Amino acid sequence: MTVLPLDGEHDPVRREIIAAINRLLAGTPHRSNGRLNVSQLAIEADVKRWHLTHQHTDLKDRFQEEVARTEAKRAASAKISDAYEDLKRENAELRQHVRHLESRLEIYATALNQLALEQAALSGRDADAAKVRTLPRRRQPLP
Repeated sequence: MTVLPLDGEHDPVRREIIAAINRLLAGTPHRSNGRLNVSQLAIEADVKRWHLTHQHTDLKDRFQEEVARTEAKRAASAKISDAYEDLKRENAELRQHVRHLESRLEIYATALNQLALEQAALSGRDADAAKVRTLPRRRQPLP
């Protein structure tokens, strides 16, 4: 990943700084620990820090802009990833809830079917009506 081109640069110090910027932003440092700050850029470019802060401020500023842009992309990607994981978890919870509701629905359908058969038997619409007996209702005790 080349962020800054080396074309048109004849100053060897600027070329080293640009090459170091490109390596750091690509995640392939040679001399530094890879952190994206001006101190590590100076180490990576093998120049004194003051070269960046006093002589080549345009490169320092460009590096900091690219770092900010990279960090913003990384934060957005992490946010999208977190949202995706939340949606996956929510989907799993909803699927579990649907399975629970489907099992309850099966129980209720069985109970309703049984009640319909009993009602048909009690009303005399069924030949097996003699097999079903009504139970006496319990009376509520008076207060």
